[in-house]
Amino acid sequence: MYSRAHGAISLMIGVGLVVAGVEWTHPLVVVGYATAVGVGIDFDHFAIARYNTGEWRALRYVLSNPRRALGDQSTIFETDDLGPFERLLSHTVIVGVAVPVTWLFDPALGLITAVTLYGHVLTDLVADVRTFDAHERGEPL
Repeated sequence: MYSRAHGAISLMIGVGLVVAGVEWTHPLVVVGYATAVGVGIDFDHFAIARYNTGEWRALRYVLSNPRRALGDQSTIFETDDLGPFERLLSHTVIVGVAVPVTWLFDPALGLITAVTLYGHVLTDLVADVRTFDAHERGEPL
């Protein structure tokens, strides 16, 4: 799933948390934080790609023209750079650290972090399940 979709979903989660009465700071900051966290967790993709390939090609590609991160994201990673299971494992590790740390800082912030990152991982799982058969058959997505 691409950043635009995660951004839209995280924005809706942030608005939902504000409507539900989660108070941490100004409502716009809550929505902005949720959106940033919901998109920002995907920066781990670059570390996974580096681990798998031994080079920072994907990161250099985006840094050479940052609009690529907002445009056609299918051009950022090569086929063998990033697998769905590695990505989900990495996300799970990040969630397992980020939620307790932000909860200790402020329980409301921890709740916002937990709900947003849960939404991110859940939507990644849904997207992966929808394409799993294609992965197994070796078909292009």
